[in-house]
Amino acid sequence: MTAQARAIDEMNPDGVPRKVLFVAGAGRSGTSTMAGIASKLGMHVPLPEVPADASNPRGFSEPQWVVDFHDRLLKEAAVQLSDSRPSAWFETGRISTREPARIRVAEWLEPHFAVHPELVVKDPRLSWFLGLWRVAAIRTGAKPVFVTMLRPPAEVVGSKQKYYANKLGSAHLAASWVNMLLHTERATRDEAGTARVFVRYEDLLTDWVKTTMHVGNTLDLQSIVHTRSDLIREVHRFIDPTLRRVTSSLDDLALPPRLHELTAQTWEELNKLADPDGDVAAVHATLDELRDAYTDLYEEAEAISKSSVVAARISGARSVADTEAPAPTGLADKIPHDVRAKIPPSVRRGVRKALGRERATEPAEDK
Repeated sequence: MTAQARAIDEMNPDGVPRKVLFVAGAGRSGTSTMAGIASKLGMHVPLPEVPADASNPRGFSEPQWVVDFHDRLLKEAAVQLSDSRPSAWFETGRISTREPARIRVAEWLEPHFAVHPELVVKDPRLSWFLGLWRVAAIRTGAKPVFVTMLRPPAEVVGSKQKYYANKLGSAHLAASWVNMLLHTERATRDEAGTARVFVRYEDLLTDWVKTTMHVGNTLDLQSIVHTRSDLIREVHRFIDPTLRRVTSSLDDLALPPRLHELTAQTWEELNKLADPDGDVAAVHATLDELRDAYTDLYEEAEAISKSSVVAARISGARSVADTEAPAPTGLADKIPHDVRAKIPPSVRRGVRKALGRERATEPAEDK
């Protein structure tokens, strides 16, 4: 532990060990609610936070710095927030191993422990860079712990389409959900047992006390385990069962049959992880098989859709060319304006007539 870390620990008379709670999962799956509860029970969301808006009126409970940082990394990796490509994990993983990025994140985390030894970091982009954050947290002397939110994929897709005006279609969004959740599970598997928890969004809204206390006890989060009664009352006011404003089923999405099947199977297996003693090797093995099956499905779809990709590139290149092309020019446009001004009007009319460009009505100055 660094000298700075020891100095901050001296400011923590209760001896609460440093921890960073990473709230992961697909966007619109309840991550904001989970992070908001942890924050209201005493954990610290580094400021400034992303401001609330119509899509999330009770707030996002996510640090603005983290969102901006992830946006830059995703742009560099050429990866979308809701990317359905299995290969996208290689691109973000390559960035996550860079030493400058690890140093930057550790340096950002360090001073926030002066506010509180238990931090909450949440962002829908987080799963793409979990390895980066894990290393950075450990370097500050903190233990990384993880909560992954689970919400039915049809509801996630519907919520994104409703609040984010997503135009990429249900199949793409369902595929990106499968891609995100299967790889998030694999990325946190080493923490299975005492450092990761899977939480159903429905359970959180139905009985937030029971669900959150399970999170606190499993991850040994002192702010939650030893919270105060006035903070519990504040969370009661914060939780609103109507937060689940989109309900739908996979049948409503009209997915391709094989994608429908894989999405349903993935949801069924992930649900087991949220059950008591459900985070076990047998479930992990099935999830590995589903991840391989999804990769095969995507590669097959990618292989037979090359013509669409090429056509889109040609169309895009043509649009750019049309936009950037100069307007057509005639012979007169090639003559400097000051030279044209010295040509008598009768001569100009004769030239236009010879070229078939005589106008029914001439400009006033030519008359």
